[in-house]
Amino acid sequence: MTVSPSPPVSKVHIKAVRGFNRFYTQRIGVLSPYLGSPFSLTEVRVLYELAHRDQPTATELGHALALDAGYLSRILRRFETQGWMTRTASPADARQSLLRLTEAGYQVFAPLQQRSRDEAAALLAPLAPPARHALTDALATVQRLLDPATAGARSGVVLRDPQPGDMGWVVQQHGEIYAREYGWNSEFEALVADIVADYLRKHQPAWERCWIAELDGQRVGSVFVVRKSPTVAQLRMLILTPQARGQGLGALLTDEAIAFARSKGYRKMVLWTNSCLGSAREIYARRGFKLVKSEPYTGFGKDLVGETWALRL
Repeated sequence: MTVSPSPPVSKVHIKAVRGFNRFYTQRIGVLSPYLGSPFSLTEVRVLYELAHRDQPTATELGHALALDAGYLSRILRRFETQGWMTRTASPADARQSLLRLTEAGYQVFAPLQQRSRDEAAALLAPLAPPARHALTDALATVQRLLDPATAGARSGVVLRDPQPGDMGWVVQQHGEIYAREYGWNSEFEALVADIVADYLRKHQPAWERCWIAELDGQRVGSVFVVRKSPTVAQLRMLILTPQARGQGLGALLTDEAIAFARSKGYRKMVLWTNSCLGSAREIYARRGFKLVKSEPYTGFGKDLVGETWALRL
């Protein structure tokens, strides 16, 4: 079977694509310092990838962003000089270094991420809801046509506000997952149920928020921000189902919570966890949370070590 070659691209189509490129790059400010910051669009993209990837190598970043190795190296060297990034030798390949943002790096990146969200919201705000849906559907179509191999995976992740039934799901997942993976008894599920009920009864929309993560239309995770005091936010009930792990969703949920707390003017974020929860503790540490208190206790049918972590915002 022979495959017919694609017909030549019409000059009309070329002109249309170039015209849209000029319109959109001007509209989102790509031609000036990006997001009103001293960074270029490329530098912000590198910061984004460092914040959302699990200790990538420079090679991985270069492939993900299609960047020249020399250009990327200069950006990374600058970030390292500024104290925004560190390198550690890769145990798998001594020729490669694992890259990670420092606490200072996250402090630089977080306002940029929030500003990007605000600008996207401002772009959509003048549109009526049907027009917003039409626009986002059109964007998904563009992505699917130009990059069919990866568009589905990227578009399958949604962080949304809770809906009826979601809170019961949060309690259920905590009960099932912690019983199966750590052997905790029903005391823990009762604790989570109390926390969720308290959140629903006393919810302060101006200061508190919950996100439900969906993957391909299925609930796979959650995180909450609650008001502990006028200056302190508390991160609670971060959880992911097993099938959603390893895709950066835990980091994404945590970043959303931190960005929300910063946008509300909180000065500190705290959380309580346990020493056995290694993956969660790693996410917190990478974002600059510090362990401030550690205390053994007996609970949920186990001998455990409770930990309090804090992040200056």
